[in-house]
Amino acid sequence: MSTTAPSDGALETRGIDPVPHSERHARTRELFPTWVAANISVLLLTMGAGLVVTGGLNFWQILVVAAVSPVLGYGLVGLISVAGTRGGSPGMTLSRAVFGQRGNFFPGALIWVARWGWETINAVTGAYAILTVLDICFGIESSAALTVVTLVAFVAGTFLISGLGRRVLHVCSTWSTYLFGAFSVLVLVYLVANTDWSQVFGKPAGSTAMMVAGIGTIAAGGLSWAPSAPDFTRYLPRTASGKALVGHAVGGAGIVVLPLVLMGAVMAVSVPGLSSASDPVSFLGELLPTWIAVPYLLMALIGMLLINSMSMYSAGFTAQTLGVRVPRAWAVSVNAVISLVLGYLLMNVATSFMGSFISFLTLLAVAFSAWIGVFGVDMLRRRTYDGEALMDTGRTSAYWYRGGFAWQAMTGWAVALMVGLLFTKVDWFSGPLATSWIGRNGLGWLATIVVAAALYAVLPKAPVVEVPSERATDEAELVGV
Repeated sequence: MSTTAPSDGALETRGIDPVPHSERHARTRELFPTWVAANISVLLLTMGAGLVVTGGLNFWQILVVAAVSPVLGYGLVGLISVAGTRGGSPGMTLSRAVFGQRGNFFPGALIWVARWGWETINAVTGAYAILTVLDICFGIESSAALTVVTLVAFVAGTFLISGLGRRVLHVCSTWSTYLFGAFSVLVLVYLVANTDWSQVFGKPAGSTAMMVAGIGTIAAGGLSWAPSAPDFTRYLPRTASGKALVGHAVGGAGIVVLPLVLMGAVMAVSVPGLSSASDPVSFLGELLPTWIAVPYLLMALIGMLLINSMSMYSAGFTAQTLGVRVPRAWAVSVNAVISLVLGYLLMNVATSFMGSFISFLTLLAVAFSAWIGVFGVDMLRRRTYDGEALMDTGRTSAYWYRGGFAWQAMTGWAVALMVGLLFTKVDWFSGPLATSWIGRNGLGWLATIVVAAALYAVLPKAPVVEVPSERATDEAELVGV
């Protein structure tokens, strides 16, 4: 894996090795456009429509769902991101200190596989956006061959951006934030002027249970970024404000999630089939005039490209952490190939895009939540990470523990994972507790976090490995993190 210091150019060459404190010149405000870009997806419109059509919620209930979801999901993302400032390494590399050099392979591999699904969903949505633009502008109808071409084009763009690294991601995120925000306002104005608001506000209220389930489903999307959060904060100084990290994560996500989910709910009045559409993008061409639909789709396409680029950027670090010994820029190619194959199957074989998407989100939330519970509790007792021990994968590592495993963390993670699956129900799997109150309300992910955190907290643990003084640069600054 690459341990080369990052160059001054656009290409980031640093791998999973810790960023020295002398090179941490990033600012916390740079995270706001990062988390905005992580949510620029037309799938939020589809999910908002689903809350109306399938969930039976009214406008005011959906407003609550859209406001609370990013606070829950990205509040945890912001908290986990603090670890990046403490250790200067990617999230799954820091996880070695918690689970052990060998033990970390198990949650790391599961999270890496989960990334395949997330990247596939976004690649397919991006390909659909390209197909829709081609149809609107040039009358080119979709075909199996064209599906492959658009999918390859989208994944290739993702590979390029994620391969270049953090600096390019930040520039692209910043500009996409401005552009997507401007066109979203344009769409909002159009909807205000052309929507039958008596139908929107005249809809009766749905059940509280469906509100809770909606919050859980949308928040689950945010949880998927938690293990990656330190990847975007490791260039921040150790004195970076934890409150600022949480605030930018919640604010950046909320400013996108809230209006898009509400817009989707309003659109469902005109296009009630939106929530179950096999193609979650083409409805925009039917609902909006061409002069709005085309630029908005292009902006959304850029947003989805950035979401996938951020995911592959982190996936490259995860691959290196698991032992794939190639430079970071090439480690992302593994996920690129996988998303191509799975994307083709989803576009040409799967019968229900949204059914596959919701099932994936549900399972994704359980996989990530078990790790979040253990890692989060460990952060409460650990102020430092030993950079040399993180990179030493042999028996001499301070994070070797017993046979390479931290049995307390492994136990908490494994038990929580099984508990979470008990409450889970998807198209092809139903746990025995899926019909319980927690299962019906889509809170299996929350139960998973609680079980993982509680079990890991009560198990006896070895003392935290302190960083030797000769390797602890400006140690006193850690107190302010």
